[in-house]
Amino acid sequence: MKIAVLFGGTSAEREISIASGAQVVRALREAGHEVVACDTATGVLGPEDEERLLEAGVAPVPPELEELYRLRSRDPIAILRAPELEGVDLLFLALHGGDGEGGSLQALLEMVGVPYTGSGPLASAVAMDKDVAKRLFRYAGVPTPDWLMAPVSREEVEATLGWPAVVKPSKQGSSVGLTVVRRPEDYEAAVELASRYDDEVMVEKYIPGREITVPVLGERALPAGEIIPKKEVFDYECKYQPGMAEEIFPCDLTPDQARTVQELALAAHRALKLSNYSRIDFRLDEEGGFWCLEANTAPGLTAASLFPKGARAAGLSFPRVCEEIALLALEEHRRRRRG
Repeated sequence: MKIAVLFGGTSAEREISIASGAQVVRALREAGHEVVACDTATGVLGPEDEERLLEAGVAPVPPELEELYRLRSRDPIAILRAPELEGVDLLFLALHGGDGEGGSLQALLEMVGVPYTGSGPLASAVAMDKDVAKRLFRYAGVPTPDWLMAPVSREEVEATLGWPAVVKPSKQGSSVGLTVVRRPEDYEAAVELASRYDDEVMVEKYIPGREITVPVLGERALPAGEIIPKKEVFDYECKYQPGMAEEIFPCDLTPDQARTVQELALAAHRALKLSNYSRIDFRLDEEGGFWCLEANTAPGLTAASLFPKGARAAGLSFPRVCEEIALLALEEHRRRRRG
């Protein structure tokens, strides 16, 4: 197949997307496919630019907002008119956050009829909006921590959720702009930080316990993993810097716990009408209860990412996972056209 891998973009997760794109480009070429590497913010990469950008790695902190604003002045749709994309069989979306993960790009691709990986426009938008996603989790019987949406006073947070509380942008990933607020006097600063990345801010009850994640591929839940960060919070630095977190697949759960969290992951995946692949994140509390935090419609595919590690625990190599994602996307595209 001829596959164009789209990555980069202009969200705060730009560097993670580039790192994911690097891994996917290599994996698909290793699997024997013709691959075009495309940064949606700058265009199709030539060999030198591809090597330079794809080897850059992920910095300990997100890119400066000013740099992202500068990149947004370019036309993100121009990439679809690039001559190098002529005759592609599939667009592999290795984009994280922003328009690339939130449904806007997916809606455009639906209109032009181009096959692409990941979930459709509505599912992508719903999963990106944590407030809406959590409402659907509850409707589907998937436990999720209590939450409030700002503006809300610290007094209401204390009365409803208690401290500590998690303050985060409602439509952002990779823990960008997230703060665990333990003291009421730190609450307003946390809201201000989160609001830099999104106009909607969520305040969520903090669930102490273990960090558990379940990759979903097609209609099957892969082995659950546990994340043990070197810091108190599994933040941006812990997620993307080597040695900052221990990630164990499969993790130490009883057979009943493993089955329960996989069933909850599939229920969350279906509640949001996700397709192709996803990763569902949970907390396991001290009483043994699982709490769904969010669904990732375009989980990271970097060398340090959780989804590939879960796939390896299921006996799937990374090139095989990328190829299966591509094949699932093509089948989904054909099914939609028939329907």
